[in-house]
Amino acid sequence: MPSQTNLALTYALLVFIWATTPLAIVWSVSDLHLMWALLLRFFIALPLAVTILLILKTPFPTHRQAIHSYIAGSFSLIGSQIFTYAATQYLSSGMIALMFGLAPIMAGLIGRFAFGQQLYKLQWLGMAIAVSGLAIICLNGSNQHVHPFGIVLMLISVFVYSFSIFWVKKVNAQIQPMAQATGSILVSSILASCLIPFIWQYAPTHLPEAKSLFALIYTVLMASLVAMFCYFKLIQNIQATTLSLTTVITPMLAMMIGAALNHEQLSIMVFVGALIILSGLFLYFYKDIQANRNFARHIKSK
Repeated sequence: MPSQTNLALTYALLVFIWATTPLAIVWSVSDLHLMWALLLRFFIALPLAVTILLILKTPFPTHRQAIHSYIAGSFSLIGSQIFTYAATQYLSSGMIALMFGLAPIMAGLIGRFAFGQQLYKLQWLGMAIAVSGLAIICLNGSNQHVHPFGIVLMLISVFVYSFSIFWVKKVNAQIQPMAQATGSILVSSILASCLIPFIWQYAPTHLPEAKSLFALIYTVLMASLVAMFCYFKLIQNIQATTLSLTTVITPMLAMMIGAALNHEQLSIMVFVGALIILSGLFLYFYKDIQANRNFARHIKSK
């Protein structure tokens, strides 16, 4: 098992990547058509993922259940990201990160109404507070960085992403993480190819400017590959709740990065709404945080 220091550094790296990826997405579409930026991300990531699969000598199942799992997993990639990339026209990178912070709440609602999972009263209260924060942002953010239509696109993106997680778990194909990721990227690349006839007229005719090219490479290497490795390493060694708390940490960090590097100016009321959303997320996770603390104390007492 990796040392605590190793896991802490991995956790910090994952938070950093998830906080910077929204800005990388926004930059990648600055000199590329947004759908071409998405397509190129998958087309470049696929051979890299296959190469890693071969180097690690990881089995790649192709039976019916495995293919079903790859299709389910692709919804968290092409299914979700197509709405995220579309939202870059309406939202700042910080707002995109904030909306993805709602993923645990969206997953909770899907679990409750689709799979009959129980939610605590405190979780319902946290959801209500988070929704009120989102309402404040919608009512006070109708500018170039925060637009209600962009928020709708991101809500769809987060829903598809969260639903994909449940779908993969329901299929339960028992596939190694790297194989699952590669298969999902493969399906996403095939589905992305179907968009080509509709966006061919916007195909890149020149090498993108340095910032856009760097951001595209960053989304491929860091967001698609390194973050994936960190995520699966952590999920095998720490509690899922501890990993989920990244959704509380990353949005504000992403907003600060967007303001510093991309000059994203957001109104005071938008920040107030963001703080209310994060407060709701904190309440949503409160019982799990307490459980983690009690578990840590129990381990130390031994």
